[in-house]
Amino acid sequence: MSKPLYPLIEREVRNAWSGGNLWMPIIFFISISILFPFAVGPDAKILAITGGGVLWIAALLASLLPMERLILPDRENGFLDQLIVRGYSDELIAIAKIIGHWFAFGPPLIIASLFAAALIGQGDDRMGLIILGLAIGTPALAGLGVTVSALTAGLSGASAIGGLLLVPIAIPILIFGAASLSPEPGSALQLLAAASLAVTMVSPFAAGAALRALRE
Repeated sequence: MSKPLYPLIEREVRNAWSGGNLWMPIIFFISISILFPFAVGPDAKILAITGGGVLWIAALLASLLPMERLILPDRENGFLDQLIVRGYSDELIAIAKIIGHWFAFGPPLIIASLFAAALIGQGDDRMGLIILGLAIGTPALAGLGVTVSALTAGLSGASAIGGLLLVPIAIPILIFGAASLSPEPGSALQLLAAASLAVTMVSPFAAGAALRALRE
């Protein structure tokens, strides 16, 4: 008999949206977009060329901010053990956390990207590509975030270690996401979709294995 995922997903979203946790990734994402033009100058052509890559880097870094609350609190208070006793598999727990993590930061980030794109000189013709690209790529970032959070739960300096682990794996997502906004995108959007799908499909199994290792 399958276990219901909805209560777990609802709990993840509720925890993310409580205590101001929802706004931290969004504020960080917008802040990078505000500061970037000051760093490179007001040249519209430079901003248009480099802005897409900056948006994707900001999205990746924003997805890292909630990492310490994804697994560690539930491990410390025994909630993960309770789920196992109730018959939930580690992979099912991982799926619920990935979906909940995406709902917590993905849609708000996509909405915030409209303001961020305007701040860094992305034209109206690119807005649709930015929204579509983030909608395709953020599930993979959510999957990577939960996986790395499970791998680093309880380690000293988990955020720094998690960043070192996540960034190299996320490079294909960043490359194809930024390339989809270039003047000649080619098949970058299709490659982004393929890479994101692969990462998203593998993440529950990798995170589930990491959750099992936590109990050993």
